[in-house]
Amino acid sequence: MEVLVPFSPDRPKSRLSGVLDGAERVAFARAMCADVLAAVRAAGGDPVLLTTASAAELDVDAMAERAGIPAPSVVDDDRELSAAVNAQLAERRPTPEEPTAVVMADLAIATSASIERLLAADGDVIIAPGRGGGTNALVVRDPAFRVDYHGASVRDHRRIAAEIGADVREIDSYRLASDVDEPADLTEVLLHGEGAAAAWLRESGFGLAVTDGRVGLSREGP
Repeated sequence: MEVLVPFSPDRPKSRLSGVLDGAERVAFARAMCADVLAAVRAAGGDPVLLTTASAAELDVDAMAERAGIPAPSVVDDDRELSAAVNAQLAERRPTPEEPTAVVMADLAIATSASIERLLAADGDVIIAPGRGGGTNALVVRDPAFRVDYHGASVRDHRRIAAEIGADVREIDSYRLASDVDEPADLTEVLLHGEGAAAAWLRESGFGLAVTDGRVGLSREGP
């Protein structure tokens, strides 16, 4: 199954600016994307990097090397997320026999097992909700389905599926629900991550600290 992994390397993860500078956010975002690509490949999926940068600008070979996988296919599309994904769905026209999946590039604790469960689920549209109402992953088997990632997208995707008569199944997965947007999310990566993103954080001096019985983030000084 082809799995689209949308990734924009231009000024990623601005909400992490309190703990990571611009260059660090770029490096960390690339490490998370490498982890997702590796998990998709290990789950039996065929990752397709849907990116706002060209393959040369992104240095996909280096990312794939870090992920320990062959270089994925790359589609260059500088439109906003929904338009870019919808263009790919329109081109691929997914069917039950040849579905298309979409997995976000910031699921730093996703594992091959969690993605394999997503890809194997039955239904016209499979949704893995994110915390706060987002949609972190999809499997589409209905060629009429289109995405809308604005706002509470999981609610919108349920509605869109209902409008075209597609049946929906939702996957309850902590690992697929946990995207990385806020500094507190880095704690989850250090606790549960197994790949390049967790390694990057540790190499950059991040660790875990327990204060008043709560686990939080710490960073060694220069």
